[in-house]
Amino acid sequence: MGIKSPTPYRFREIRPIEYGMNFAYGGTGVFETLVAAPNMTIQIGLFEQLLEEKLYTEDDLKSSIALVSVSGNDYNAYIARGESLLGLPAFIVSVVKQLGLDLQRIHDLGVPKVVVMGIQPLGCLPEFTKEYSYEKCNETGNLAALFHNLLLTTVVEELKLENGESEFVMLDMYDAFMSAMKKHEDETGTSELKNTLRPCCTGITSEDSCGDVENGEKKYNVCIDPKMAFFWDSFHPTQAGWHAIYSVLKSSIANLFRTELWGSF
Repeated sequence: MGIKSPTPYRFREIRPIEYGMNFAYGGTGVFETLVAAPNMTIQIGLFEQLLEEKLYTEDDLKSSIALVSVSGNDYNAYIARGESLLGLPAFIVSVVKQLGLDLQRIHDLGVPKVVVMGIQPLGCLPEFTKEYSYEKCNETGNLAALFHNLLLTTVVEELKLENGESEFVMLDMYDAFMSAMKKHEDETGTSELKNTLRPCCTGITSEDSCGDVENGEKKYNVCIDPKMAFFWDSFHPTQAGWHAIYSVLKSSIANLFRTELWGSF
């Protein structure tokens, strides 16, 4: 796309900022998760603080797009805390409601176009397919993702009505993942990693995770050819996996930049 990666917020004083800034923290969510790092509300506050400091001007924002990514960490934390599945729908409603407020706040700060990513099929992540020996997706996880996306679609449509049709966009990550995984299976043929639900990097035992090290000894195994795997670990796609997902989303992403401000490419 010809766009350089935004500078992480923590490196703002030592790296170029003209390509934008990344306020995300791994493992965080709309609300507090199991990771001790700023949630989305606080991240937006960091952005607002930079605007007050004039690090970015109104003119800078006029030609900017905000990409808001919520990948399901709130729901992973909900399950990890041992909360009841019966309460999950109500929790999803609260997450999406707050997310809608966050999207409006970003727009009110002067960003003309706000793009929000839907949730991927959570039940197809290796963390949840391992209970089925990586042979099928977890139906409950996928239903939760679909419910989240349904609510978010409604919220985005309401924001469009209130602010302008072209000012809020939702990227369909659920269908993108599903299409990319199917394409990956077709292209890998009879490979041992044809099964897209099996990650490349796994813990040696059920108590271990990818990347774990104990007394200098690796507690994980890595597949022979990561390029043939769709998922790297229990939650994240490989580079090849992300490339497949991007291929599905490419036209939708390109349309985001076909405006008077950005021109076309």
